[in-house]
Amino acid sequence: MRIAVAGAGRIGTMHATNLAGLEEFDEIVLYDPAARRARDVADTIGHKVTATDDLDALLDTAHGLIVATPTDTHPDLVRRAIAADTPVLCEKPLAPSLVEMRSLVPEIEASGVPVVVGFHRRFDPATVELYRRLRAGEVGTVYHVRAVCNDAEPPAREFIASSGGLFRDCLIHDLDVIPWLLDEPVTEVYASGSVLVDEAFAEVGDWDNVVATLRFASGAQALLSASRHDPAGYDCRMELYGSKDTLAVGLDARTPLTSLEPGGPRVRANAYRGFQERYRPAYIHELLTFAAIAVGEVANPSPARDSLLSLELAEACEQSVRSGLPVRVGAPVAV
Repeated sequence: MRIAVAGAGRIGTMHATNLAGLEEFDEIVLYDPAARRARDVADTIGHKVTATDDLDALLDTAHGLIVATPTDTHPDLVRRAIAADTPVLCEKPLAPSLVEMRSLVPEIEASGVPVVVGFHRRFDPATVELYRRLRAGEVGTVYHVRAVCNDAEPPAREFIASSGGLFRDCLIHDLDVIPWLLDEPVTEVYASGSVLVDEAFAEVGDWDNVVATLRFASGAQALLSASRHDPAGYDCRMELYGSKDTLAVGLDARTPLTSLEPGGPRVRANAYRGFQERYRPAYIHELLTFAAIAVGEVANPSPARDSLLSLELAEACEQSVRSGLPVRVGAPVAV
């Protein structure tokens, strides 16, 4: 299988590297508006990876396109791919705003071309197992969910301005996966944010520490938190409390957490340092699933329409922080 990767930055390089290590993919071709960067990354990876500066010609021969460019370029690249009848795996979000996404989703659905949104937690083995247990009734009635996502180190300043903000860049993964797991509408969000790490976040109207509460139609609630700095390491985990069981995802020997209880867990030298390391199995599973979707073997577990909800919730969280008030959500999304 020949796969095109648009974007030779951090995420595109990760995908190209992972693809090169999988026998299911014969050739990986990198494209980046900065052609030299694509060539340099291809030369560094070497095995099976080449570069091109002609994306449209590449789309005509590729079996699939991975979009790993800045968010504001996603709609154009997705449209070019579906026009070429090329399946797409697009990093989240599909578009930088809900307005743009509402116009893009119907185009995707009308095309019939598979477009997978890269919410990698839907492909994470432990999260998939939690999904299975919930659907099998093994957890019972869900009472409460707690989720945390902390970066080990703050991002570079040049990334801060273009990231889209902490809710859209980071917490949006929880805003996607938790409603997906619970499979019921969110009715209200309340969020707050602070700037405690670097004033560079405040300069672009963002926050580096946030907390959000989701209320679901059943009355279940989820408490989410995210931070741009955790000196102990990259910490991304979730706990789900139900009437039959309590389950955790992301709690293992490398979780950067120290218990002060005798015999409790301690931070180890090999604590996770970033999302690429923590979620490597999820990214590998995502790529293999995309290959199967591209040839029509499996259904799409992360379709474009689902992305409308996570971005709606991210925008509602931002509105809540700025207003200091809860925001009602959950009305049908018109597209």
